[in-house]
Amino acid sequence: MDVHGAVAEGFEPVEEAFAANFALLGERGAAVAVYRDGHKVVDLWAGAKDVDGTADGPAWERGTAQIVRSATKGVAAAALLLLHQRGELDLDAPVGAYWPEYKAAGKEHTLVRHLLAHRAGIPALDRPLTPAEAAEPDLGAAAVAAQAPVWEPGTDHGYHAQTYSWLTGELIRRVTGRPAGDWIADEIAGPVGADLWLGLPESEHARVGRVGPVEAPETAGALRTRPKRAVAEAYADPDSLTQRAFAAITPLPDENDPAYRAAALPASNGIATADGLARVYASLIGDVDGGTRLFTPETTELARAEQSAGTDRVLVVGTRFGLGYMLHGGASPLLAPGSFGHPGRGGALAFADPESGVSFGYVTNGFRKSVTADPRAQALVRALRTALV
Repeated sequence: MDVHGAVAEGFEPVEEAFAANFALLGERGAAVAVYRDGHKVVDLWAGAKDVDGTADGPAWERGTAQIVRSATKGVAAAALLLLHQRGELDLDAPVGAYWPEYKAAGKEHTLVRHLLAHRAGIPALDRPLTPAEAAEPDLGAAAVAAQAPVWEPGTDHGYHAQTYSWLTGELIRRVTGRPAGDWIADEIAGPVGADLWLGLPESEHARVGRVGPVEAPETAGALRTRPKRAVAEAYADPDSLTQRAFAAITPLPDENDPAYRAAALPASNGIATADGLARVYASLIGDVDGGTRLFTPETTELARAEQSAGTDRVLVVGTRFGLGYMLHGGASPLLAPGSFGHPGRGGALAFADPESGVSFGYVTNGFRKSVTADPRAQALVRALRTALV
């Protein structure tokens, strides 16, 4: 596999790991970008643009973008924290202060920080939404506003896999008066110079590849891990909170459908390049070449201050969350203990590490069964860690 792009001196281990992902881990098409102190030090891409592409089909190019699933959540969190930084949103105010309808069904004491930290108690819907309904912001917002919580808000945590879209998207809209995708385009992606969209414009369709599931290869001598029994049972039980959370949109959307890509779902359907993700995270911890710093140092610390830790009611493993970001831990290893970011189920990963000044973005067109720690992304993170020693 021909790997394109460049790495700065000392970051060769990342290029080696990236190439090995194609040779050993079944990668079809992918890109990785790393910034250090606001300067790009890794910019690599390889493979086919489409997960089902052939050798003579379109190749991944500089600027190829893909859907990044839950890596979008980190961008939505950045929007809410920016509004807080600007004095437009109080993290300790009730959600109902901005969104009166949300007070229904015992949620009147839910705070804004509870939404960000997956403590709102609304990870699932009694009646799932269809993909067409999910794409309508008013319908999604009404559904979560009417939903009774599974637990008393603020007392526990569980991953809001799909409902995070309407919780955060509607809060952005109530505070700013603008759709979340438009606000993010003007206040985050534009100032940072990031190729990232929440609601893909028609003008960018040609840049985006087809995504799909891929199986892990039967590599000789590879250690094949199995999930713990409780985790396997939770994903197998259609009535479990785990399954209900991921099935809040039923049936699963066609992620290659232009209508789905044009929707703005802050939990799941952002589209970005690896460089776009890395640039956004670089702007959360410092200045970035050709772009604007978004977070003050105080907001950066706020983003990664632990809000939730322990057994996750939805993922059934130990997770740690700051305000909208997964924190480094066993379920989602990042670069170092102080790192904060977000994976996308089965593939993408983006994070920042303030101590080393590093930001990282990885996107792929092939989604594995992993939820928070994809082996290909983790191989790149380990290599990056080695390069920084």
